[in-house]
Amino acid sequence: MRFRYSTADNGRPVKKAVVYTKDEHHIDRKAVDPDALRVVDRLRSNGHEAFIVGGAVRDMLVGKKPKDFDIVTDATPTRIKRIFRNSRIIGRRFRLVHVFFGPVIFEVSTFRSLADGTIGNTFGTIEEDVLRRDFTFNALYYDPSSETVVDYVGGIPDIRRKRVEPVIPLSTIFVEDPVRMLRAAKYAATTGFKIPFLLRWKIKAQASLLAPISPSRLTEEISKILRTGRSSDIVDAMDRLGLFCYLQPNVSSLMKADTAYRAALLAGLSEMDHIVGKDGETPMGRLLSYILRDFLDRIMDWKSDNVEAYRSALAECRTFVLPMNPPRVELENAVRICFRERGVAVKKARTFEKGRRTELVPDGEKARLKAEGIPGEDPPSDAVKKKRRRRRRKKSTDIIPPSVE
Repeated sequence: MRFRYSTADNGRPVKKAVVYTKDEHHIDRKAVDPDALRVVDRLRSNGHEAFIVGGAVRDMLVGKKPKDFDIVTDATPTRIKRIFRNSRIIGRRFRLVHVFFGPVIFEVSTFRSLADGTIGNTFGTIEEDVLRRDFTFNALYYDPSSETVVDYVGGIPDIRRKRVEPVIPLSTIFVEDPVRMLRAAKYAATTGFKIPFLLRWKIKAQASLLAPISPSRLTEEISKILRTGRSSDIVDAMDRLGLFCYLQPNVSSLMKADTAYRAALLAGLSEMDHIVGKDGETPMGRLLSYILRDFLDRIMDWKSDNVEAYRSALAECRTFVLPMNPPRVELENAVRICFRERGVAVKKARTFEKGRRTELVPDGEKARLKAEGIPGEDPPSDAVKKKRRRRRRKKSTDIIPPSVE
């Protein structure tokens, strides 16, 4: 174990961080994406500090495969842009750089200071940057060149004790960014870590701070939860902490009013988690169907062939998932999947029939359509026939011989 020092005002060295070697942290460098290593190496070869930070380090320490690798450096965004041609600066207030390697994007940020609080955008040092991180296990800096982990806040001991400990004081951590409460619940559920009493109490006391959060940000958070492969545990934890009612108020109300619905929803999400674990590219519509199907069982008469049933169900589901605002096509796919699971398929409108009302198809009719080679779509209609294009013959122009004078 080594230590990292800085200089105090009186000129004396002050111990700032613990530096863990490979034999102590056991992170395998091969677990890091090769392109992320290239980004770090390029920054260092240009005279800058650079580290892999955040969730990637946490995941590697607990033996999980990281989904992405965030990089932090002392280089400014404009300087990073000059170093990497395959990059672009994003954000107006909080400027970051995205470095592209084909379809993969690496987010590179500059150390931030505490001059404007923990959500400001003033550039600073690594010692200031670490104090802006939400929880200690997200405030670890991994240097792949020396294969060391720099720990300023006791993150590695907290990981070993399996505790969610805040870096920012409890008096301001959630006031500055209420979404940190959702992250605390999510991290605890996905890692099996314990939320200490004071942190748990503060989350329950300040849960209402989530009320003004924009629907777009809440939609993003719900989408992330559904794709974790641990959504059942996360929803259960958030519901117990009083947070889920701000993400999905209608779902939460039904969970509290009907214990059977709560059990069925969590069981369905657990089933979905197995699918997500096998296929990380599961469409959003498929994921939403697990939230909607138990709700539709309560409002739908599946024996009815009313052609307006699908339209009505779609409108009810749109209201049910508010303030979440998923793309219309994904919500339609989710409702269609729920109908299909209950033995009623929904015919998709063909291009020339856009705008016509959607109809319902029983299973027997669905099988017939499939046998004809058009599963899930409308059968060809005699009323709509493909018009043949007639070739217009070019009129031959009479050739008039030149007059002879």
